[in-house]
Amino acid sequence: MGGGGGVWNRQGIAVSQMGQLSVTRFTGELFDNNTSAIGPLDEAILPAVWCFCESSEYARSVRQIDPTLKVTNQRLTTIPFDLDRWKRIAAERYPNGLPEPYSDDPTQWIFHGHPCGSVVWDEAEKGIAHGATRTDATVLQVAVARLLGYRWPAERDPDMRLADEQRTWVDRCADLHEFADRDGIVCLPAVRGEGTAAERLRALLAAAYGDEWSTTTEQRLLRLAADGGQPAKDLDEYLRRDFFKAHCGLFHHRPFIWHIWDGLPNGFHALVNYHRLAGPEGEGRRTLESLIFSYLGDWIARQRAAQRAETTGAEARLAAAMEIQRQLRAILEGEPPFDLFVRWKPLHRQACGWDPDLDDGVRLNIRPFLRAQLRRGLKGAGVLRAKPNLHWKKDRGKEPQKLRAKRRGDRPEEIRPRADFPWFWNCPGTGTVVERTDFEGGAAFDGNRWNDLHYTLEEKRKARERHERDSRAEAAADATGTTGASEAKEST
Repeated sequence: MGGGGGVWNRQGIAVSQMGQLSVTRFTGELFDNNTSAIGPLDEAILPAVWCFCESSEYARSVRQIDPTLKVTNQRLTTIPFDLDRWKRIAAERYPNGLPEPYSDDPTQWIFHGHPCGSVVWDEAEKGIAHGATRTDATVLQVAVARLLGYRWPAERDPDMRLADEQRTWVDRCADLHEFADRDGIVCLPAVRGEGTAAERLRALLAAAYGDEWSTTTEQRLLRLAADGGQPAKDLDEYLRRDFFKAHCGLFHHRPFIWHIWDGLPNGFHALVNYHRLAGPEGEGRRTLESLIFSYLGDWIARQRAAQRAETTGAEARLAAAMEIQRQLRAILEGEPPFDLFVRWKPLHRQACGWDPDLDDGVRLNIRPFLRAQLRRGLKGAGVLRAKPNLHWKKDRGKEPQKLRAKRRGDRPEEIRPRADFPWFWNCPGTGTVVERTDFEGGAAFDGNRWNDLHYTLEEKRKARERHERDSRAEAAADATGTTGASEAKEST
């Protein structure tokens, strides 16, 4: 039995090293240090190993010898294993061999991406088959994501190893591309000449279901999406009231479709594709500007016209829209508490204004939107329709200040100098907002991983100027040193 990097580019089983030691099929890709990949040296017995690992016996056997928070690679492969017994079980469960990867779960990497497509295990035939058209609670979640232009990884990777039935549904997703929004912003009311979100979502669902689509199907989807609660009466109410909270829950509180609103049930609501809002090379900033000045600007102009016409409720909608526009403009500018802070980046690389890095993750990039305050919004949710279960407390572990010297006699390399990483130097992470704003560093390095700090644009710009000045001075010194060495060699 092999483990760790020894199974790269081979078939095996990926095991989470924490919690319940969840397992899934491994097909040779790279993995992070919270996962271990194990597999038999002889792939012929892989079905037997898989049957053992997916059983409760495997996790129980590992935990009996290693109850620690994170199990080591060695412990995962040094437990008793009755090969003959599990060979018999595998022959009964998988007489045609292990199935190729498939999943109808939209939280999985290999999900096909189709709102109602289904691939199932056929117990009678002991193989994979196309299932009945899905009408479960995830259908609307997938359809909304597709409407906002999101595509699952299986759609972008034609070489991903999938069951043929799974790949069939991936290919059918191409029929739905025409319904995807071009800029990743879909307003719930009709804004800027676009139809309402409910109308556009209904058109996408009708194309996905084909002849099976009907009013009855729509009502069934709304009933199942309510998860035992009061179902929305139509798609518009579902999007305004229920979608975002369910989206956060389904995707483990790392939402990639954000519901931004002004606090009024009948006010301004917009669904935004987070990957566009945090896009590279200025795309994220342009997306937020479009939301603020184009979509929201159009809504404000309409409310002003309605106010002049003395339309009921127009004054309240205009006030709410103006309020959220101020909040979003503050996020765009990026002064505390609407700033972005990423503890693993030096101060001179901290974003000035809304210029996020998608690789920094949802938890850090969403903070300015949750720090905003609406008079009519939900507590702690900022300008979002619901509050994801996120925090910015101190993370586990500590940062190293220096790296050991590569060669004997060299000095250790300082990788967390105080000027670049002042928050690792005695930061009052649980202090007041004033103490956590523009913290310049204390006397000693402690490496604590605080996340809820703030830096003004002035401090960030000073850090950038200092870094540029130091870089120029270092380059000049290197050039002088090289020239001097050449002159000395010629003189000799």
